Amino acid sequence: MNRIVPLILAVALFMEQMDSTVIATALPAIANDLGVGPITLKLALTSYMVALAVFIPVSGWMADKFGAKTIFRAAILVFVGGSIFCAISSSVLQFVLARFLQGMGGAMMTPVGRLVLLRTTERKDLVSAMAMLTIPALVGPLTGPPIGGFITTYFTWHWIFLINVPVGLLGIWLSSIYLPEIEKRPAPPIDMLGFLLISLAAAGTVFGLSVVSLPALPPIVGIAATAVGLICGALYVRHAGRHPAPMMRLSLFRNTAFRTAILGGTAFRISTGAIPFLMPLMLQLAFGMTPFQSGLTTFSGALGALCVKFVAKRVFAATGFRTALIGAGLAGAAMTAVNGFFTASTPPMLITFFLFAAGLARSLFFTGTNALSYSEIDDSDASQATSISSVVQQISLALGVAFAAFVLEASSYISGSHLQLADFHLAFFLVAGISLLSITPLLKLDASTGASVSGHRRFAQAAEPQPATAGE
Repeated sequence: MNRIVPLILAVALFMEQMDSTVIATALPAIANDLGVGPITLKLALTSYMVALAVFIPVSGWMADKFGAKTIFRAAILVFVGGSIFCAISSSVLQFVLARFLQGMGGAMMTPVGRLVLLRTTERKDLVSAMAMLTIPALVGPLTGPPIGGFITTYFTWHWIFLINVPVGLLGIWLSSIYLPEIEKRPAPPIDMLGFLLISLAAAGTVFGLSVVSLPALPPIVGIAATAVGLICGALYVRHAGRHPAPMMRLSLFRNTAFRTAILGGTAFRISTGAIPFLMPLMLQLAFGMTPFQSGLTTFSGALGALCVKFVAKRVFAATGFRTALIGAGLAGAAMTAVNGFFTASTPPMLITFFLFAAGLARSLFFTGTNALSYSEIDDSDASQATSISSVVQQISLALGVAFAAFVLEASSYISGSHLQLADFHLAFFLVAGISLLSITPLLKLDASTGASVSGHRRFAQAAEPQPATAGE
């Protein structure tokens, strides 16, 4: 395996993943400079997520039409341009629009980067490569807040965005040199109605859930947007069944490995989206830590995620996807529930240990589901699969934050007081329950599924990749 390819992709994706959360701790300082309240500026967070939801669906089609390497480099360039505009913004409107531009670049980077990896990596090396790409998704949200707090405290918030410029330009240069040329694929005419419906479905859902959980606007706006998103989603399902070349081909869900990985990963990712929201709040509001202290505490989870890179391939080769993912799912749910027993008197080293163990479990689970989802997908369907996976991931992460915020609000409302430690404990227990649901689809998975990718010794010799069902 050419190790430089996943490394280049991982660095680019880390930049995108970290930037989605890095401004969280800098919001007060940015809002003060722009002359608005921090709550109003949270629209910048939402605009970024909406841009991801709108442009991810079309990323696969663009990669096939213009070439995956070309689109990946263009995505980095757009992201860097958005970063520059963020740094020089002088009004909230300019800042929100600049974040939207950043999101456009980020929307292309993640699925197209994954597509580049699929088309340049042999099946037997896919687990190791996916382990590399899983790290940014887990480490980015954890490192974003402490890095944002550090830069804002000791420099100015503008450097949060300006630091992306040299990193992005380096990424474009390395991509031009080391990423292999990936030939263009025949692409049908773009499904404009499908693009409109799926964009409204994803953007409406993500925007609605974000507004409900981060009320920069009245909650009714979030509820209405979510309803529009769900309606458009239902209309798209009907449209996709009739269109000869839909924007996202839902027939891929007939593939058992792909369907199982998406369903299990969605439930698990809801809890993963909730935890970076819940844990810093609990550490700061209930335990009295500073933002920087809480960031250093939660960083142990990132270290756990990094360690999986070195063991993932051996684990899946020894046990297969089914056994390893069920074990990782159970461990992840247990580690989430343990958070519900932490108090201010809990030794910091004990908290650090459990967060480290949680990082191990989550990283192993996502590495496995990412590799499993593509293990039996035909190469001609790879662009479709990456687009579908990325859209589902964005919606599930937004759903996780919205669910956690709803539990906290409802619990504090019922108790008739401000947020208490018990409210956070309840939220962690409920999130752990959702996480546990991730193993349900895995229980029916055949032990030999994906053996050609996992290298599971018992089945690998007999296993052959099974192409996905042809498109509608």
